[in-house]
Amino acid sequence: MKQIPIIRIIAGILLIITGICAGELPPLNLMPVPAEVTLTGDRYLLDAKFTLTVQGPPSSRLGRYATRFLRRLSGRTGLFFPQDFITPAKVSDSAQFIIKYERLGQIILTEDESYRLTVGKDKIELLAPTDVGAMRGLETLLQLLAADAGSYFFPGCKIKDAPRFPWRGLLIDVSRHFEPVEVIKRNLDGMAAVKLNVLHWHLSDDQGFRVESKVWPKLHALGSDDMFYTQVQIREIIEYAAERGIRIVPEFDVPAHATSWLVGYPELASAPGSYAIERYWGIKDPTMNPVREFTYEFLDKFFQEMAMLFPDEYLHIGGDENNGRHWNANQEIQAFLKAKKLKDNHELQRYFNQQVLKILTKYGKKMIGWDEIFQPGLPQNIVIHSWRGYNFLAEAAQKGYMGILSNGYYIDLIQPAEYHYLVDPIPADSKLTDAQKKLILGGEAASWGEIVTNETIDSRIWPRTAAIAERLWSPACVRDVESMYDRLETISLQLEELELTHIKNYEMMLRRLTGREDVTALRSFVDLVEPVKQYDRHFQGVTYTSYSPYTRIVDAARPESMTARKLRHLVEGYCRTDNRLELDRIQQMLTIWHDNYPPLQSVIASAPVLKEIEPLTLAADELFQYGIETVEYLKTETQPSAKWYEDVAEILRRAKQPAGQVELAVVAPLEQLIQKLRD
Repeated sequence: MKQIPIIRIIAGILLIITGICAGELPPLNLMPVPAEVTLTGDRYLLDAKFTLTVQGPPSSRLGRYATRFLRRLSGRTGLFFPQDFITPAKVSDSAQFIIKYERLGQIILTEDESYRLTVGKDKIELLAPTDVGAMRGLETLLQLLAADAGSYFFPGCKIKDAPRFPWRGLLIDVSRHFEPVEVIKRNLDGMAAVKLNVLHWHLSDDQGFRVESKVWPKLHALGSDDMFYTQVQIREIIEYAAERGIRIVPEFDVPAHATSWLVGYPELASAPGSYAIERYWGIKDPTMNPVREFTYEFLDKFFQEMAMLFPDEYLHIGGDENNGRHWNANQEIQAFLKAKKLKDNHELQRYFNQQVLKILTKYGKKMIGWDEIFQPGLPQNIVIHSWRGYNFLAEAAQKGYMGILSNGYYIDLIQPAEYHYLVDPIPADSKLTDAQKKLILGGEAASWGEIVTNETIDSRIWPRTAAIAERLWSPACVRDVESMYDRLETISLQLEELELTHIKNYEMMLRRLTGREDVTALRSFVDLVEPVKQYDRHFQGVTYTSYSPYTRIVDAARPESMTARKLRHLVEGYCRTDNRLELDRIQQMLTIWHDNYPPLQSVIASAPVLKEIEPLTLAADELFQYGIETVEYLKTETQPSAKWYEDVAEILRRAKQPAGQVELAVVAPLEQLIQKLRD
């Protein structure tokens, strides 16, 4: 638990921030940052007498949320609070914390999630128009908790808050790798903690169909490897999400990404033959036949069933990455194109989308799909989900279409939190009018499932998605990257109380790889590496399938090395100021890593699975030695020989080469330090 830097909060003096954009960020571990914060200098001292009450229309949902808040607060502090379960019947006039709300919120796109939070010396008050807004305020209060040597406390403040965007989502792909119910639930808890409000559930693709269908039972019976959610489980998860103010938007990808549909119902296909669940990744040929009446009869019954199962007003049809090969080879489809005077497959897919839209509209659903569905002739109540980028989103808005952004938020590409954080659905240089900007509903982090399993998915989602959540909730001016990382460290630890495994599974996976060996040396090295970026992992000599092992160093390694980031800061600081203290700290780090090489080789020698990273460990150790020598040259203000520079250039080249699909994340700062010596 980080202590509030009280030196910046002078007792008795109001620090007023009229909107976050009017001054520096308040010294609070809040993520997302609220819209307006006023610090008063007071403290509410927390003790075992702390009680709360809920005032408003009876809401068992908010009562349960408040109960979970109380248990989490108790868990962090060890205080034995007197209340058990908060219910509408248990209204207290003497409670120190009063929650007031006006009405029950609906789990819909346009719901009011605003709140006002006041922390005084003796009382705490949370006011919200809806119980959903009150939930958001409870998460803020929980993040406000601080401590000093004597007590836990909430810093005195007044917060007025509301989200910048109404659509703040996380896509979880359970088609490529199935994720059990408990994985979905714990990630819903994580979403609520950082005020995300949409779970985009990618439920069908070439590798699996994950929902029980009673009207077309061979979909899940033959297309899922017996890994699917029953309708009872679906309803359970929808209710679980609603209890946290989160909508669930299902995605059933059509007409492409459809192999799993065709295993049980090959008559839907554009090409003849039997079909099997796809085990490999990538864009595949199998596509639904858009010219047969049976296709639309089938989808009519299916979407009617799903419309009754999923209550949200939106349903995602995918609609992306149709390579058109099976359409081109089908004479029936080609004849249809000519008869209907359709120019190409794009116009044929527009025809398909129009038929699907009629079906969804009949059952009270609004259509959402990827960029490819954005074609003339579709009504403006659909939502364009952009994976291609802001320009495509802006073009849709200019033509009157609502949209959400995921380009820049693909967390499976193993980019640092900073990269995602600085991507904005409406960038500062946007040329859109105010009316067009309102059509940008928000965005979604996208956790695609090719190379994640139930033991690695949390580490790929968290904590980086918390940074995306802040981008979608907080004012656009909140862009201080260093502040974000500082707060993200605290939020990451707090997310563990929700049973998320992004931290604890790290050492578990290393223990598996080393057997009975001590993992200290291995962990010290893996702290310095990251998985290769983008989709490079698929092109480095390994062919991945849905049943490949996802248990190697590349899977255990974190998407972003905080150790490498620390070294980068030290090097940048030294290069900017010539501060010898920073140079000493750099030398200490390099010496520790260099000394780690012998015990690391002992671990590798006993675990054949680790042999693939051995070349990188050797290159790293040689680089650390040259780094230590660089520091000595800088301290003595002397220059090495030309041969030394030639040798270090070769070592840098080798250290930049990935091994086992991981790369050494500390190369760039060490290269900068060597360049400083050269200059």
